[in-house]
Amino acid sequence: MKNFMRLAAAAMFAVAFLLSSLAVEAQTSKDEFLAKFENSKKFTLDVLAKMPDSEMDYKTDPGAMSFKEQIHHIGTAIVGISQGFLKGSETAPSLDVATASRADLAKFVADAYDYGIATSKALSEADAAETIEVFGNKVTRRQVEALLIDHSTHHRGSAIAYLRAKGVEPPAFVGF
Repeated sequence: MKNFMRLAAAAMFAVAFLLSSLAVEAQTSKDEFLAKFENSKKFTLDVLAKMPDSEMDYKTDPGAMSFKEQIHHIGTAIVGISQGFLKGSETAPSLDVATASRADLAKFVADAYDYGIATSKALSEADAAETIEVFGNKVTRRQVEALLIDHSTHHRGSAIAYLRAKGVEPPAFVGF
């Protein structure tokens, strides 16, 4: 029985190792990531286009960001994280959200995404694989690139909830 348990444990370890090896090879390539980043840009701009001008300052709660601020935050995070952790250039888009029109905000968001995409394209494989400290965590720059997508999705999701709260049908999700 002891030999069976050892054999079973060894087999389980081997299967777990094999599956983890497959998972590593299944990671997104740089081209696939950049395509996803482009898709995120388009989807964010589509969400922005749906909110009526009269509701751009709508908040779901007094302590929450407004719709306009949610969208702006996506762009500022892309720029800030790209500059701070992905070797982005000092010359980057910016916008005063308080006085921005919808057109200004759309241009800023598009420019922020383009800045993030250009920054990611410029990273060498060695730079992308380098482990750095980010917000108290040791991660690779590649993980930081993934964070940009996750962060954008999070705040775009909030903006979509704002659309629904105002009775506006959000744009359909397009994954690719």
